[in-house]
This record gives sequence, C-alpha cells and structure tokens, in this order.
Amino acid sequence: MKFGLRYCNTGPYVEPAAAVELVQAGEAAGFDSAWTVEHTVIPAGYASPYPYSANGKMAGGVEDVALPDPLIWMAYVASSTTTIKLATGILILPQHNPVVVAKQVASLDYLTGGRVLLGIGVGWLKEEFEALGVPFERRGARTDDYIQAIRALWTQDKPSHAGEFVNFKNAYCRPQPCQKPIPIIIGGQTKAAARRAGRLAEGYFPGRDAPSDMIEEARAAAVAHGRDPAALEITVSMPSDLALLPDYARLGVSRVLVPVTSLTGLDSGIQNADDVLKWKDTIARYADL
Repeated sequence: MKFGLRYCNTGPYVEPAAAVELVQAGEAAGFDSAWTVEHTVIPAGYASPYPYSANGKMAGGVEDVALPDPLIWMAYVASSTTTIKLATGILILPQHNPVVVAKQVASLDYLTGGRVLLGIGVGWLKEEFEALGVPFERRGARTDDYIQAIRALWTQDKPSHAGEFVNFKNAYCRPQPCQKPIPIIIGGQTKAAARRAGRLAEGYFPGRDAPSDMIEEARAAAVAHGRDPAALEITVSMPSDLALLPDYARLGVSRVLVPVTSLTGLDSGIQNADDVLKWKDTIARYADL
C-alpha cells in the first residue's frame, strides 16, 4: 500500500517556503505522492451543493479560500524534490482547453522525469463554470472527449483527434511525457465517475472513504470495455481508524491519502512538516498490505 498527502496546495502550504518544506518532508517520510486540488474561482454565495460535506459547503462555508493553481504549485515544488510524485486531485478538466492541458502536463512530466499523476473530475460548482464561460451541461461528455484528445497528444507520433468538442490533425505537441502515458485518475463518488474510470482511466479516486460499491462499479465498467479491472489503481482518503487499512487492502485499494489541511472543516490534517515525518514508521508498517 502506498501513502500520499492530500490537499497540499491549501492552508499554510499556500506559502512558498511551507510548500517546499511539506513536500520535502513527505518525500523523506516515504509518501509516494503529493496531491493538489483546484478551483479557479469560488463565486460568493454559490448554491451548488458540495458533495463531500453534510452542509453542502467547502471549507466549513469559507468562500475566500487561497488556492494556488495546482499545476503551477506542482511545478514550483518539483525542483525541490526528486522522487515524490505530483498529482492533481482533482483538475476540473471540462473547464480547461484540453490541448493546453496536454501541453502543460506533458511538459511537467518531462521536466520531472515522469512524476506526474493527472487526477481529473467533471466539477460540481455550476457558478464557477458560469464565471469561466464554460457550459456546465454535458460536462461529462466533454470530459470523455478531452481525455481521448489528451491521450492522442501524449502518445501519437502525429497526433490527430476528431471529437464532438475538440478536433486537430497532425498537431505535434512536444515534448511528449516521460510516462507512456501519464496515468489519468478519475475522481468522484458517483456511478458516472466510477464508470468513466473503468472505461478510460488508469485509476479511480472516489474521494472520501473506500466505497466498495463504487469500486466494483469501476471494475465492472473496465470488464465491460475489455480492460483489466485489476490494473485500475484505487486511491482513497485515509480512514479515521488505521485498523481499517487491511480491509481497504482487501478491497484492492493501493493508495491512501492523508489530509494536510481540511477543505470540509471535518478533519484537522497535518499541521506542519514535523507531523509529516512522524508518518515514516506508519508507512513502513503498512507498506506490504
């Protein structure tokens, strides 16, 4: 079992020195990855329900959250580390131009020697889509098309893609990533997200807990599309009780994410780099699960 750090571009780790200290400590402690989160804007007074808290609000209802762009934050800390993977958990893909995303992520993967994980989701905050001038409707179909376009740019010699939302022909996008391809991980605790992971991705991140029904949904979708369900890497959030980790392993979970700050107001998270280093023995203890 692998361990990652979750929501690394939030809270005190918005500050440059603290960000570097956090990720360096994570690398030293044996964490395999540092995960970021994205919202370009959070419109005041939004009505869209946040799906991961009982009150439907992020960060306990705080709206003016400092949240650096995840790819820029990852690029900033990358040069201060050597082995820890850098992940988006998640990037709201339908809000972006997929050709630009492919270029940015491939560049970062190339410059870091293959350390990027691209976690993506369809988004839930309708008001944010409106602020960005992007249609909220059919964002799932847009995401599916974008994934295939990005893969073409990463893997084809002369990338071409003809889809409903994006089209290009013989469009060189260099450098291509070190990883062939960069793992795409679908985030979201819905059947649609689970099925998308099974159809199109290398991994599934349901968010909170380890919902066995969603994990099985993803694996069933993989089988239905002629893919190996065992190859789908499952990432979940750390349970409140470490004694549950063997149960998670039996479900096929291969990575758990420890929160460093809270976006829900429910978990206190790691407070500083010293707290990260305290996880070294825990990581070693559960590594063989």
